[in-house]
Amino acid sequence: MTLNSREAILAAARLRVQAHGYGGLSFRDLAAEVGIKAPSIFHHFANKAELGAAVARRYREDAAAALAALAEEGPDARASLARYPATFRGALENGNRLCLASVMAAELADLPPPVQAEVRDFAAMNIAWLAGRIAAAGLAAPEGAGPRARAVFAAVAGAQLLARGGGGVAAFDAVVDSYRAAGLIPS
Repeated sequence: MTLNSREAILAAARLRVQAHGYGGLSFRDLAAEVGIKAPSIFHHFANKAELGAAVARRYREDAAAALAALAEEGPDARASLARYPATFRGALENGNRLCLASVMAAELADLPPPVQAEVRDFAAMNIAWLAGRIAAAGLAAPEGAGPRARAVFAAVAGAQLLARGGGGVAAFDAVVDSYRAAGLIPS
């Protein structure tokens, strides 16, 4: 069992959770997708909770890197806010999946505490990033940026959910365009 096996397990688990939720995560199915025996997964993850937390942590870390890159693309905070919905759009483009943390948030009460913590940390990280960009863009005072940041985060995640339910990427784009027209997200 190599580090590559661990990475393959994490990648397969991420896609499975994005499509079927934490409840749809099974060691047997993952093993078949990765091409190993199910007991081999226990070499890397003691149980489903440990695997779920690792997948959610990696997802959060990847999202943090993507947000940092988005902010570094240019000093214009409005422009980075305008590009923010694309961070959610990509999951829809990849097999009509949802943001992993959004899927898990819907199951929060049934998740083990370490997975719950990762899901909460993902939301907090996104909201903090949005609040910082909203304040930097002059769209709200720093102390008042939090409510707008939560609204943007919820709106974009909700647009993704609506799109998955019907209409796909085109529906997502239409909803995001309506947020822009209403002034919630800069153009």
